[in-house]
Amino acid sequence: MKTDIEIAQATTIQPIVKIAEKIGLATEAIEPYGHYKAKINVSELKDINARPNGKLILVTAITPTPAGEGKTTTTVGLADALHRIGKNAFIALREPSLGPVFGIKGGAAGGGYAQVVPMEDINLHFTGDFHAIGAANNLLAAMMDNHIHQGNQLGIDVRRIIWRRAVDMNDRQLRSIVNGLGARGNGVPREDGFDITVASEVMAVLCLSKDLTDLKNRLGNIVVAYTNANEPVTAKELKAEGAMAALLKDAMKPNLVQTLEGTPAFIHGGPFANIAHGCNSVAATQLALKLGDYCVTEAGFGGDLGAEKFIDIKCRMAELQPDAVVVVATVRALKHHGGVKKADLGTENLDALAAGLPNLLQHIENIKTVFNLPAVVAINRFPTDSEAELSLIETKCKELGVNVALSEVWGKGSEGGVALAEEVVRLAEGGSNGFSFTYEDDTTIEEKLNAIATRIYRADGVELTPGAKKQAEKIVEMGYGNLPICVAKTQYSFSDDATLLGAPRDFTITVRNLKISAGAGFIVALTGDIMTMPGLPKVPAAERIDVDNDGRISGLF
Repeated sequence: MKTDIEIAQATTIQPIVKIAEKIGLATEAIEPYGHYKAKINVSELKDINARPNGKLILVTAITPTPAGEGKTTTTVGLADALHRIGKNAFIALREPSLGPVFGIKGGAAGGGYAQVVPMEDINLHFTGDFHAIGAANNLLAAMMDNHIHQGNQLGIDVRRIIWRRAVDMNDRQLRSIVNGLGARGNGVPREDGFDITVASEVMAVLCLSKDLTDLKNRLGNIVVAYTNANEPVTAKELKAEGAMAALLKDAMKPNLVQTLEGTPAFIHGGPFANIAHGCNSVAATQLALKLGDYCVTEAGFGGDLGAEKFIDIKCRMAELQPDAVVVVATVRALKHHGGVKKADLGTENLDALAAGLPNLLQHIENIKTVFNLPAVVAINRFPTDSEAELSLIETKCKELGVNVALSEVWGKGSEGGVALAEEVVRLAEGGSNGFSFTYEDDTTIEEKLNAIATRIYRADGVELTPGAKKQAEKIVEMGYGNLPICVAKTQYSFSDDATLLGAPRDFTITVRNLKISAGAGFIVALTGDIMTMPGLPKVPAAERIDVDNDGRISGLF
């Protein structure tokens, strides 16, 4: 059996200028990065905003497991299948972070015959967007520390600096550091640390900005520290927003690539969904909606994280509304939620499947009853799935009024996604019963948190630590109390405890820290032991990645 990278390397892909011509992009709007990828200068598309929007299809999934769900593969295969049945479809995805590429995943461009290409470039550096975001993040850190060194006119309390440096790599050694040591000219000694670049507020700002003017305003609003008088210090007060925007000028432009079957794909931005809002850029999504009849996009991790934030944060800010939602699941993953060990997932086990199904059903109920959106379940089929197992899933989903479509796009490409595409079209053309959010803007921070916890996670409620309560009071005092909430929690459970699989009940979500991301426009609530700098696993994927003398890369999944 060929690996993903072997399939990608064996496929003849079209020059990116041909893809651009096919979708009607003017020459002046295309900025090629080599032969097979390009940036789109949206400002050159003069009539783009006057065009009507196509249908927006959101792909989400059950709670992730080590067995894998295939969300990106399903997203890519669905768009290819929509093309196959005569629809003009575009894809809008996030860029992979080098952290997971070299850590656990080894690549994140889809799989099998449902991939975006060139997969090596997409997984490794791509067009340099993440490097620009990291540079802008660290420029702000450098300017802040220089301001302190040069006399600290703003009166920054070095014990209350909240802006951290960033690097796009899983490096636990950098979580907590001390810098400024040595001679006086080396700066003021203080505690510091690094976040992975995808957790940087600069990443969130870029993904939620409408244009360069909006980008610069948002960058200026970033709160980096507090003064000795407990007043916030912003990037604008440090006069950093202009230089940061200059670094991000090209990174703001969506990236155009293609699938193995030639479907156009915009891949832009990459915030994690467990520690950020987990969606690709507003600019890329809106461009895909204007150019195509269908825009297929995905949100990170399960529906309790990516989909909730896609709707409550991204849709709220960009005035978007999904026309249909695809919930991806596998028989194997559901059996894992039912208590089966990974080594035994290939064996038929209806009891374990029945025990794990409540996880899928809760995600479906959230889509249908909280957000009032039409949904379909896509079962990413494996050869070990039995007919009895597939029938059980279909029966339980139909009890909730949701159809199931088998997805075999990994092995068959678009042909394996036709049934899913036809159901998506049926749902999208049928309309929704009244789109809604989890909470309203004018509710308090604690009320918003309780709404997410009780309505999405099915927790008994939230508990704020004393420190988090004080932070909430300060956020309200600063005038940011009405902002949406971005919950940072484990992706492996509806709860804040990664060991609670399935659809747990009788638990409370503990919020230990509240942080204002004023530039991005949301409040981050940290729960459990979630970290903003992951570490590498015992056997990192980097050990398997190599390149030969001809520059041919191997080891990317």
